[in-house]
Amino acid sequence: MSAVPNELVALRVPSRLTGRVLLVCWLAILFEGYDVGVMGAVLPALAEDKAWHLSPIQLGAMGSYALIGMFFGAFLIGTLSDLLGRRRMLLTCAALFSLTMTGAAWAPTPGWFALFRLVGGLGLGGVIPVAAALTIEYSAPHRRHFNYGVMYSGYSFGILCAAAVAIRLLPEVGWRGVIACGAVPLVLLWPMARALPESLEYLVSQGRHAQAVELAARLGVEVPALPARASSAQRGWRAVLREVFAKQHLRATLCFWTALFCGLLLVYGLNTWLPTIMRKSGYDLGSSLTFLIVFSLASALGGLVLGKLADRAGVRATLGVFYLLGALAVLALMYRHGMALNYLFVGLAGVGSISASLILTGHLADYYPGSVRAAATGWALSFSRIGAMTGPLLGGYVAASGLGIAANFVVFALVGVLAACAVFMLPAKRST
Repeated sequence: MSAVPNELVALRVPSRLTGRVLLVCWLAILFEGYDVGVMGAVLPALAEDKAWHLSPIQLGAMGSYALIGMFFGAFLIGTLSDLLGRRRMLLTCAALFSLTMTGAAWAPTPGWFALFRLVGGLGLGGVIPVAAALTIEYSAPHRRHFNYGVMYSGYSFGILCAAAVAIRLLPEVGWRGVIACGAVPLVLLWPMARALPESLEYLVSQGRHAQAVELAARLGVEVPALPARASSAQRGWRAVLREVFAKQHLRATLCFWTALFCGLLLVYGLNTWLPTIMRKSGYDLGSSLTFLIVFSLASALGGLVLGKLADRAGVRATLGVFYLLGALAVLALMYRHGMALNYLFVGLAGVGSISASLILTGHLADYYPGSVRAAATGWALSFSRIGAMTGPLLGGYVAASGLGIAANFVVFALVGVLAACAVFMLPAKRST
């Protein structure tokens, strides 16, 4: 079944404007990547914190509290951004999750820690769908997947920063100091606000044509054309959701949601447990955190490569193959190898989980009509957050089950295979 083409005429965007939007969205995703990646980086230290005495299952739950907030934040903020403004929502989300990092660093008990991570998760969940919508809107059609890969590389670099900060500061300031570094981005919010324009799609869909014309003239672009049917869709959230869940999108929705569920389960499960699993496999704490750096750096660079391949060879073939390669790499880690080969497998696992999932999210944002771009992405990511929440909990369950270290790799590899199958079943999108 073919998808309905994007109903908004693609903007002819000056490269400088695209660069501005990409930079702001990249920074927002970088901040999110740090906040998410910091849990995996400090988890071994949390496990050894004698004041809290956390079990493996409790540690898995600690990694899931933010994901619960992200579940609600993705569809709530994604929908609100199509109703209240994408720029406003992106900046609000970045401020919210950065502020709550201060609270999490201060938390005197696991309960307080959970509360701050839960509230911060609302902002974390809202950043991706809004940044996705803005990046796709302000990119030329033939560069959308590549630009999305550039934007989302910030997520992997954020995880990398979390691991690097932990390696440098964890012995000196403890896990609280490493988490507190997540509040540093607050100082960049003002220049980000000045650089980021509002979405023209949002203004036109809300009937604010005069503002759209004024902004378009200032940006040096044309006002996007929007049919009356799409315009009416923006009068309420129910109409937005009717478009997202329309019959002609049903097969694509099921495939997107299944693949992203599995992809985010891999991302958050491996991100949370990889240092701990590798440490239990005989590596010291420094080496275990280095695996997380390799995982993140490979996925950041891999996103650029997959974005370029997806633009040229097609999204389904590219992502399906790399989900399978990622699954095989995860499975290979169950055996002992030399460090160079281990780094190669960890890198492939990063590309086959984070990189593949980020390009798939960009394809999803491009797949649905522009008037509901952020809402469609937000609802899909909300469902996939169930997978994200499952990942750390699944890792904790397997760790506590007595099945052995190898069971972690087998379970995560099977999830990668399922993601590949869902991608291969995606219906083709008609060219616009």
